[in-house]
Order: sequence, then C-alpha cells, then structure tokens
Amino acid sequence: MSDDVKRVAAFCAGEGDEKFGGNPAGVWLGAALPDEATMQRVAAEVGYSETAFAAPEGNGWRVRYFAPEAEVPFCGHATIALGAVLALQHGDGEFKLQTNHAAISVTGRREGTAIAASLQSPPTSSVPAPAALVDEVLALFGYTAADLDPRIPPALANGGAGHIILALNTRAALAAMRYDLAAGRTLSRREGWATIVLVHAESDGRFHARNPFASGGVYEDPATGAAAAALAGYLRDIGWPSPAIDIVQGEDMGVPCRLRAQAGAAAGSGVRVSGSARLIEGGAP
Repeated sequence: MSDDVKRVAAFCAGEGDEKFGGNPAGVWLGAALPDEATMQRVAAEVGYSETAFAAPEGNGWRVRYFAPEAEVPFCGHATIALGAVLALQHGDGEFKLQTNHAAISVTGRREGTAIAASLQSPPTSSVPAPAALVDEVLALFGYTAADLDPRIPPALANGGAGHIILALNTRAALAAMRYDLAAGRTLSRREGWATIVLVHAESDGRFHARNPFASGGVYEDPATGAAAAALAGYLRDIGWPSPAIDIVQGEDMGVPCRLRAQAGAAAGSGVRVSGSARLIEGGAP
C-alpha cells in the first residue's frame, strides 16, 4: 500500500521552476480511509515525518495524519502536500478538509512544475509557559534563560496541534541546537506537544525556526506548518508589529524551506500558511 503514496516536498525554497529543498510528506488518496493500524504501518514504511491519508467525504475530504510512531492531530506541511496532489488530480482550487478535530481548507494552484499552496489552520490559542516547564525545556537543549529573547516570552501555543515556543536571542544559539531524542520524546509526549518550536526573530517580519519533533520519533522537522500557525497566532496575541511573517527553516539541516504565515485580525482565528510544493521520487499522481 505504501506504493500508492505520493511523495511531495512542501514549503520548498527557490523561485519559479527552480524549486529545491522542502519537507517531504506522503499523501495517500482513496475512496475510504484504511483502518488506523494500516495507516500507522504505511506511515512507518514511508518514513517521512508525516503522511496524510485522505478520502472524499461530503463536499470535501476526510484527512488524518500519521508520523512514523504516532498519529498527530494536524500537520501543516502534509496539508500543503495534500493540496498539491489534489490540485494536480482535480484542478486548481480550494479543497475543504475535515481533520479529527477541525474543519479547515487547503488551496492548490499549479505553477509550472511546482504548485503554490496555502492552508487555513484551525483556530489558534496561546498561554504563557510555566517557569518550571521552561526551565526543563532549556535544560533539554543546554540553553539558559540568558539565551531567550525577552520580547517573545515562552508560550504554550496551538494552531491545530500543541507546541511550546521558545524565542532565542541569537541565530548562533539556534544553529547550536542539540538534544537527546529519547528525553525529548518523553517530555513532548508527557506534555502533548507535536513539536518544540525554537525561533530567532531576524526582524519583525522574518524568523528563523527549528522544530524538534521527538514526539513523532523524528529528531527535527525541516518545515512545520502547524508550528508556523501556532507561532503566528501567538505573535498576534502579544501584539507583535507584523501580522505576516516569513519563516526560514531547514537550513541547519541542509534542507532549505520557506513558509509564510498570515494571522487573521480576530483573536483566536486561524492562520493562513503558504508555500510551494514539488513532486519527488517519481511520485506523479
């Protein structure tokens, strides 16, 4: 069944037809979703950080997301990949999606050999992160409170999946990220986090990000749309000057990725996360 999975790189860097990088995701389309055990097995066989499984339902699509080790409630880059495959198979347009917890949408538009795609995330929320929990996360990475950017206090944020956000005050600190995968898995699963979001604000509108995905058995995700939605929603909550941010991610992994996140004006509203996608490994639908 894994042979039926399309391989798509989402949030690619580059211009025009010269796209490169991007976070690989699997996309499986069928008349009905397989059983949960089968979806988990296929996601493990594919080996990407997430695989999206989608089947027609009403006037849209029912979608579930699986990492190699567990199901996740929402995955941004796999949603962008799904939008690309749907656009290639059904033409450009907006596609309504129903996840386990929310009604969302993805738009796909063909641009030469690449596809431009954008998703509307589930509602967002954020609260300050407890000091003891922040200390535990800092210790996991070998950081201290002196490494934090005081303009963006640590927070627990959600844009379809839960994350903790830590803003670092230098790009060098972000580049030096290291942690023990087993310890990160234990902490993330205990707290129910999809990823740990480490960012550095180069300017009001440009961020660098890294996303350890230990809860899914992945050391680091090169581009994370769900985390981008949570981050943009949180920045809106604290009155950050720019409602739209460009996120540079994956460079420290050698997998350049680019994301754009535009927060809606209303508190708690979803975030529009955009990027480009390209088919990989002969995965044409």
